Amino acid sequence: MPMNVTSTVSAVPIEMDARPVKKRIALVVLATDHTTELDFSRICDPADIGVYANRIDYQNPGTRENLLATGPRLTEAAAQILPDEKMDVIAYGCTAASVVLGNDAVGEYLNAGKPDTPFVTPSSAALDAFKALGARKISVLTPYSAHISDAVVAYFSSHGPEVVRANCLGVDDDREIARLSEDTIIEAACAAMDPDADALFLSCTGLRAAVCIARIEARIGKPVVTSNQAMIWRCLREIGSTKPVVGYGRLFQH
Repeated sequence: MPMNVTSTVSAVPIEMDARPVKKRIALVVLATDHTTELDFSRICDPADIGVYANRIDYQNPGTRENLLATGPRLTEAAAQILPDEKMDVIAYGCTAASVVLGNDAVGEYLNAGKPDTPFVTPSSAALDAFKALGARKISVLTPYSAHISDAVVAYFSSHGPEVVRANCLGVDDDREIARLSEDTIIEAACAAMDPDADALFLSCTGLRAAVCIARIEARIGKPVVTSNQAMIWRCLREIGSTKPVVGYGRLFQH
């Protein structure tokens, strides 16, 4: 039966908050990424922090050429995240691409879409993490092919701590990287740790390493830094978040 009811504009005065949440993190990830958004959701409190993600086209395998091709795609992807609204920080969730492109270039691409916004990459965040932890020597585990792994090692060797050991798993498809089991990650991480290293770095935002950190640290007795953990830690510091984060490594004590 038809209802003879029409809507009436409410007489209640409307009030607007400045934002739905206090802080905003913009995140650009690869179209094939299975992991990064989940790690942000695990660590960031949605009551205070909104994480707004966009994806860019990416073609496997993980070659230098395919990683370089992601750079020009970052600008439009950044601009489409809450268009014309200010973000507190913007992150690009690909470690290998940030190494191959260079962090300055990544920042230029992102800021062309989101002007005057602080930017974070996993590789720049990892360097900040090593400094915070006082790590002068590190071991590195990557899931990549030896070629891309060597580029990551060269990046850290030239920008920060001494790399005393580097192992890779030889997987060049980030969809397969995301399927590496936690047991595989933990055992490979422990095997990669050099006794002389001050910390262990696990590269790749697609690797499900953040959920393994506490177990690895318990076994090796040293701090563990992962791509997503470091990137999230740096984003939280950038927005001034002071809420404690438990279960994701010693880094969050700094």
